[in-house]
Amino acid sequence: MYLIALLTAFAAGVLMAFQGSLNTGLGKIIGLLASTFFVHAIGTAAMTILLLIMKGESKAGKLTDVPWYLYLGGILSVVIIYAVATSISRIGVAAATTAIIVGQVGTALAIDHFGCFGLEKIPFTWIKAVGVACLALGGWLMLAK
Repeated sequence: MYLIALLTAFAAGVLMAFQGSLNTGLGKIIGLLASTFFVHAIGTAAMTILLLIMKGESKAGKLTDVPWYLYLGGILSVVIIYAVATSISRIGVAAATTAIIVGQVGTALAIDHFGCFGLEKIPFTWIKAVGVACLALGGWLMLAK
């Protein structure tokens, strides 16, 4: 099960590189704000179809039971898509993705450590500090010209 989760996360990373590139290309043609809007509109349409097909999967009746801050992901999604497209168009896919990954992992370590948003606490250790330092060093090497 752990391996499947790792492979799923890896696939998500691959798709994110494509997504950022596609969104940047769309943004160059119709503008970044418009592309961010249309990407979300298309995603909403796709999710509407999936929800209709997979009726049993939804627990939408529990929407009022959700803490307000858990809905911020929708707003963050808009900011992320816009920021990724902006950074890729200025510094390229590899450099932007490298910076994204270093930022993601550093933040993820803090979220894990404190168990934010109701997630299980996973303590920060010195070996993780070494790992994130190596990741940052690798990122710096990736960005070296």
